[in-house]
Amino acid sequence: MKGIGIYEYGGKENLSRIQLPDRELESNEVKIMIKAAAVNPVDWKLREGYLKEDINYELPLILGWDVAGIVKEVGSSVSKFKVGDYIYSRPDLMKHGSYADEMILEEYLVSKKPSTSTFEEAASFPLVGLTTIQALIDHAKLQSGEKVLIHAGAGGIGTFAIQFAKAMGAYVVTTTSAKNHEFVKGLGADEIIHYDEEDFSNVVNDVDVVFDTLGGDVLLKSYEVLTHYGRLVTIAGGPNTIVPRNETADEKEIKTYFEFTDPNGKQLDDITPLVEEGKIRAVVDTIYPLTLEGVKEAHAHSEQGRTKGKIVLSSKSNS
Repeated sequence: MKGIGIYEYGGKENLSRIQLPDRELESNEVKIMIKAAAVNPVDWKLREGYLKEDINYELPLILGWDVAGIVKEVGSSVSKFKVGDYIYSRPDLMKHGSYADEMILEEYLVSKKPSTSTFEEAASFPLVGLTTIQALIDHAKLQSGEKVLIHAGAGGIGTFAIQFAKAMGAYVVTTTSAKNHEFVKGLGADEIIHYDEEDFSNVVNDVDVVFDTLGGDVLLKSYEVLTHYGRLVTIAGGPNTIVPRNETADEKEIKTYFEFTDPNGKQLDDITPLVEEGKIRAVVDTIYPLTLEGVKEAHAHSEQGRTKGKIVLSSKSNS
């Protein structure tokens, strides 16, 4: 297995080519030829060492936890997949990732990719899709007809969450910059708040669910717009995060949840028909080659925090 990752924590200059020894498949595993991988903020945060107190990795480590590819080999007990199947997955964050030529995944992590998506598009879905489902459905129990506020609607998670919430029948409010108004409107947002021109807490009210992707003051202000017994889910933090509360949260008896995404192939199975039916489309900002230089450029892009949708790495451009 050849990949790209780190031998020690640090900046993108620490990204290196890594060679790992091949191993035999366990009975419940599949080997994937990687066609595309996506870049998420967790990738470079982990590279920098921000999560080393929470997750004890053994280095070297290949990075990347979104993947789409073709099944090369299956273990003896695998029943859902066969050689040649087109798949996508959110791999286990505790193991080597998808910036590689191939990888081995447990069967329960894998789903057949949407037939209407390219590999690059499919690779953009798993992490943001599972994060959204687990935040809005598993934690917040979002219902049709409820009002949901999704912060940072033009980002990787926001672009998926807007479409998913609309598919669930919710009324969707989102925050974004004024320049992205038409972009998020095209994703299905019913109400758009320009964070660079107005304070969302002065504009929206009676929100049933807040999906927070930013943390800090945005999270604390979100309690002001929630209804009594409203629900707030945040992804800002690490695995051991305790969601901060204030007097408003306590007075309104707001339920709070921290979402640290669990890989789950069965939940990807739920996303696939939404994509194939056109209810959710891939939003890919930029595609870089799945090479050392391509990964460095992709990380630099992601670190700027101004991505519209997802950044993807494609093996088509390998050299």
